Amino acid sequence: MALPKILEGRLSLPVVCSPMFIVSNPDLVIAQCKAGVVGSFPSLNARPAAMFEQWLQRIGAELEAHSQAHPEQPTAPFAVNLIVHRSNDRLLHDLELCVKYKVPIVITSLGARSDVNEAIHSYGGIVLHDIINDRFARKAIEKGADGLIAVAAGAGGHAGTTSPFALVQEIREWFDGPLLLSGCIANGRSVLAAQAMGADLAYIGSAFIATDEANAIGDYKQMVVDSHAADIVYTSQFSGVNGNYLKPSIARAGMDPDNLADGDASAMDFGTAEVSDGTVGPKAWKDIWGCGQGIGAIKAIESVGQRVERLLCEYQAARRALCG
Repeated sequence: MALPKILEGRLSLPVVCSPMFIVSNPDLVIAQCKAGVVGSFPSLNARPAAMFEQWLQRIGAELEAHSQAHPEQPTAPFAVNLIVHRSNDRLLHDLELCVKYKVPIVITSLGARSDVNEAIHSYGGIVLHDIINDRFARKAIEKGADGLIAVAAGAGGHAGTTSPFALVQEIREWFDGPLLLSGCIANGRSVLAAQAMGADLAYIGSAFIATDEANAIGDYKQMVVDSHAADIVYTSQFSGVNGNYLKPSIARAGMDPDNLADGDASAMDFGTAEVSDGTVGPKAWKDIWGCGQGIGAIKAIESVGQRVERLLCEYQAARRALCG
């Protein structure tokens, strides 16, 4: 098992919680880390830009205080997601703050840059890069990423279309470092299955939308509880990059989820874009809600602590059933 040293002895469950645009905030991240799983958030969730430093200060202080008060069970480390796409004009600003506050784990998306990786490595941090195919995986490692997040078919948000079996298999033919798997993981059995396939950690997002601490409105949380895999639509309409969204949220925004045009990748700006005809319209992720196909396992809105405990019980039961 290629577990990064920074995670050794810090996890109650082999899980990293994925950064969700708008949804992931300090309350959610702190609760996840206290529950023993890695909490993460996109730096762009902190708006205006000055708020990012405030979030880093709060998260770092609260996790440190909790670990000192509970030395027998320190919190899991937290992670920050940096969008490395050319449209992100905040990248250098946010990277400098990650270095200043020595963010333990940085998750990079939509591009891989050696200079970003080197900056994180300068203070001992690690970089996990999310990818949707083997070609992107090789590029990420060539540019200095420490580990990979395989975003397979069915994952929430910007997901790929490759089967998790195929994606993990191809990566493991040449890479023996830290590997996370994302895609439809919403119960403890799936966490164990990810490890059985060859991943070190499960990467879970959508299951945490329907939690008390998540920065999602009540209707969004309830829609996650009420929906199933058939309620997920894969489209590039809303951000220019293919992703999975809740069909009912598209319909309630006045659009036909079965007849969506392709989006323009060059206009991608993470939730602030106008629709392609130039008029202000529904926005991802504010009006059109991202979600993965695994949500059929989510039956109620509950606290992060309760959700992690449920995942842990399911995970342990699945291990006992397989191992005796």
